[in-house]
Parts: sequence; C-alpha cells; structure tokens
Amino acid sequence: MDQKQTAADKNIVCIPREIMLQAAMLRLGDIDEEVQRGYDVIRRYHKTVTVFGSARPPHTPENREHYQAARKTAAKLAEHDYAVVTGGGHGIMEAANRGAFEAGGNSIGFNIRLPKEQSLNEYTTDSLSFKYFAPRKIVMTLFADAYIYFPGGFGTLDELGEIITLIQTHKTTKAPVILYGKEFWKDFDKFVKNELLKHEMISDGDQKLYHITDDIDELVELVRANHTYCDH
Repeated sequence: MDQKQTAADKNIVCIPREIMLQAAMLRLGDIDEEVQRGYDVIRRYHKTVTVFGSARPPHTPENREHYQAARKTAAKLAEHDYAVVTGGGHGIMEAANRGAFEAGGNSIGFNIRLPKEQSLNEYTTDSLSFKYFAPRKIVMTLFADAYIYFPGGFGTLDELGEIITLIQTHKTTKAPVILYGKEFWKDFDKFVKNELLKHEMISDGDQKLYHITDDIDELVELVRANHTYCDH
C-alpha cells in the first residue's frame, strides 16, 4: 500500500457514527413537518393526478413531443377538474404545470431545493418547497387518483418503483399507473415480463399494475375510469 498521504486524504474529517445517527434523528423532525405542510396543500383538492418525468430542459424543450404531450394531457385533466401535481421543476414537470395552468385549472408544484438543478417553474397556482426528498415523495404519492410517468431518469424510475411497490403490497389505494411513450418504456416492459416475471421476482398479474400508451385521450379516460373516492 502506498504510504504517502495525498492532500485530499489529509483533509478528510472522520465523524463518529453516533454523531451521524443523532444528526439523522434531528432531521426526522423536519421531515415530519414537511409531510404535514404537504398534506395541508393536498387536502385542499378533491381530485389530484401526479405527473412525473424528466426535470432536464435540454432533453425536453417545449417543441419536443413529450413536453407537448405532458402539456396537452394536463390541460385535458384540468378540464375535468383534476388538480395536476408535479415536482415543480422544469422539463416535463413544467409542461404538466403549464398545461393545467393554461387551461385555468389547479397546478401544484412540490419543488425540491437543490444546489444547481431545480427551481420552481412559473406555471403553478399552489406550491411548496421541500428540503428533503423523502417527505416530498410521500406527499406526491399521497392518494392521487392516478400516477402518470413520462420519460425521465433515475428520479422518475425511483418514483415509479415506489408507487408500483406500494400498490403491489396493498400499502396504498390502487390507482392507474400510466406510462406515456411506448418507444421509451418498451425495454422496461420487456424487463418486467422477461426477467422479473420469468424468474418469479414478481407474481403473475404484477405486470399489469401499469399501462403503457401513446394516446392522450386513452390516458385521460384511464384516469377518469378510476372511481376510488366518493367525491368524484
């Protein structure tokens, strides 16, 4: 082993595990407070649909297909009195907020404070800024009438896995999980059916917990067909 210490090695500060655990416990108080604040926002609306997708504007400029599809989808949902919920950033999130906003509907943005990547888009009628990802995700998946996933990166996949798992394990009320963009989601669908199902990592029927479409009208009808709540 090289006995020489680099300048970076010398600058490493070793923090005792107990102190790290105490700091984590202190953050739990903030997380609980953020969940409550998010709940106070969501409870104002009788019907909500949460839209996920890429936050990166270079990959979703407004002249691109997925941006326009998210915008049109949100507008149609707003016309049916659904409040559209997003992560409040740009890209697909901006498109969905924009569509609902331009249709005169309720457009909610649950933004996350990050050093570089994200600022609240200008198309929200209600918003809340989160410090932590965990409470933000809880609030965004808090008994929505449907969950719509446009193409996105690791964050979108994380949120998709979360909600499918919650529905699969009956930890949340079953609602439509709709993936827009057949070309983008086809390999995900193959992996679920050819690997997860084939090797019994999931049960037969779990592959039907989501629906893939390129048709905005079909998507909206799938949302409207969900009559889980009495106030519809």
